[in-house]
Amino acid sequence: MSASGFPVTAEHDLAWIEAPHPNDELHRRIGVMGGTFDPIHHGHLVAASEVQHRFGLDEVIFVPTGEPPYKQEREVSPAEYRYLMTVIATASNARFSVSRVDIDRPGLTYTIDTLRDLREIYPDDEFFFITGADVLPQILDWKDASELWELAHFVGVSRPGHSIASNGLPPDRVTVIEVPAMAISSTDVRERERIGVPIWYLVPDGVVQYIRKYGLYSPSRIPRVSQPGRAARQRQGR
Repeated sequence: MSASGFPVTAEHDLAWIEAPHPNDELHRRIGVMGGTFDPIHHGHLVAASEVQHRFGLDEVIFVPTGEPPYKQEREVSPAEYRYLMTVIATASNARFSVSRVDIDRPGLTYTIDTLRDLREIYPDDEFFFITGADVLPQILDWKDASELWELAHFVGVSRPGHSIASNGLPPDRVTVIEVPAMAISSTDVRERERIGVPIWYLVPDGVVQYIRKYGLYSPSRIPRVSQPGRAARQRQGR
């Protein structure tokens, strides 16, 4: 157990994770990684790969957020840019895929809607929702939070030695694992690009080229799409 009270997996202590049956094609284990991905970076990819390996996942679906209700403090790049950057970043891994369910759905994006939509597409599969460990305590305030635990097991990825509060979260539906690459953040990548500091090796090469091609994160080169009218609804949660 971690200092936070969550179970933390280690390479030598994975027996509790039930491996999938080798010939069970009807009941797959699917990771779901939602996020703004503005931009997607190696921390996201390493975290997804680590969770895929440790939990024996058949696939990890990246789901770029459409209109996030919680990013009020800044403008968010257009959804199509973020979607295509995610496609570029994940293309080389056969177990990674990208879904448009959130960006094609009108209105604000909530995790409960993401999981409900994916449940309709994959009715017989088991979901593992991958998110930052620091987000886990906020889940209790998300839209229809009680239903989230029924739809997925939540895996929080954390930097080594980082602890979080676990009050109120069901321990049998939440697991925290440590991933060193989580020290990378999209906020830092955006700021580095804005001030002209290299972002190579923080994000995949193709994503660097895409950012430069369309002038993302450089306000003097391209206007970004704001999302007005959301502040009053911010506290409705994810």
